[in-house]
Amino acid sequence: MATINIPPALRKFTQGEEEVSVAGANVRELLKNLDTSYPGIGERILDEAGTIRRFVNVFVADEDIRFLDNLDTAVRDGDEVSIVPAIAGG
Repeated sequence: MATINIPPALRKFTQGEEEVSVAGANVRELLKNLDTSYPGIGERILDEAGTIRRFVNVFVADEDIRFLDNLDTAVRDGDEVSIVPAIAGG
């Protein structure tokens, strides 16, 4: 299982938990299983086409999945996955 760091804006779906453990061989499976365990969280991370929303960044072991294999990025037991909403400002 991997540990997923949940940002404050999404903790209402995890009953306030900052970290949750979820199984999955890659990021796609991990996010699917996350949404199964915590219904509603998936649509905040993935768009209607099933891709990561523009304003959401996902990291596996501190590596941005957009520079790896995106949703097909492999996840191993013990990996730390971070969901980081992009912050706009000026």
